[in-house]
Amino acid sequence: MIEICNRNHEVIYTSSATTICEAVEEAVEAGVDLTDANLSGAYLSDADLTDADLTDADLTSANLTYAILTGANLTGATLNNANLFQATLAYANLTDANLYRATLYGATLYGATLYGANLYKANLTGAIVSDAAALLAALKITVIP
Repeated sequence: MIEICNRNHEVIYTSSATTICEAVEEAVEAGVDLTDANLSGAYLSDADLTDADLTDADLTSANLTYAILTGANLTGATLNNANLFQATLAYANLTDANLYRATLYGATLYGATLYGANLYKANLTGAIVSDAAALLAALKITVIP
């Protein structure tokens, strides 16, 4: 049994899944509000988190390689050092999210909302940022080759 807790260590979802990835996908599919979820260091590679509500969630150092976060709400989420290699964040809300040193290599950020997001030292090499390009330039984002 896997329990997903918030930052106050209160259980917000319980699953009989065998992996945290399966448990989080199950919670998202069930429409569970994962606001303030503590998913620090979680292995969520290839997870389908479409339309997930991860407002203020802690995803520090989480592995989100190839994850699908289309339309996800990541407002205020902490994604420091998270690996979002080739993740899909199309139309995701990353307002005030902290992506310090996050790897977004090859990620799709088409239509993403990035107002107030901290992308300092984030690796955006090869990222698709069509609608977000002007905002990234305004934020003076550092891209590490």
